[in-house]
Parts: sequence; structure tokens; C-alpha cells
Amino acid sequence: NHPALLLADEPTGNLDTTTGRQVVEMMRALSASGLAVVLVTHNPAIARQADQILNLTDGLIREEG
Repeated sequence: NHPALLLADEPTGNLDTTTGRQVVEMMRALSASGLAVVLVTHNPAIARQADQILNLTDGLIREEG
């Protein structure tokens, strides 16, 4: 299978720092290969690595930046 979209809800939430970093690096590589990656996180350090950041606040989605 070759999906066009990867949805990831808190993929690093229960991982140690090293493994979490590896997961994020893998997702960035997948994104660079053309796969659309949507990642949900509460971790600002992980969010800062994204190409685009959207925040959900009080039921509204807003683009950061």
C-alpha cells in the first residue's frame, strides 16, 4: 500500500526522548517523500519541527505564525 496521508495522534506521547526523536525524523522523511503527515501533539518542541502549525483553541482552528 502507498497511502497519501498519515494521521498520527500523539505518536511520541509515551516514548522516551531518543525514540520520540526517531519517530519525528521518520515522519519528516515520509513527508519529504511526498506523503502528507498530520500529527497531533501537545509538545511544543515537536510542533516547532512541522512545516505548518495549526492550533485548536476554544473550538476554532487557527494557523500559527
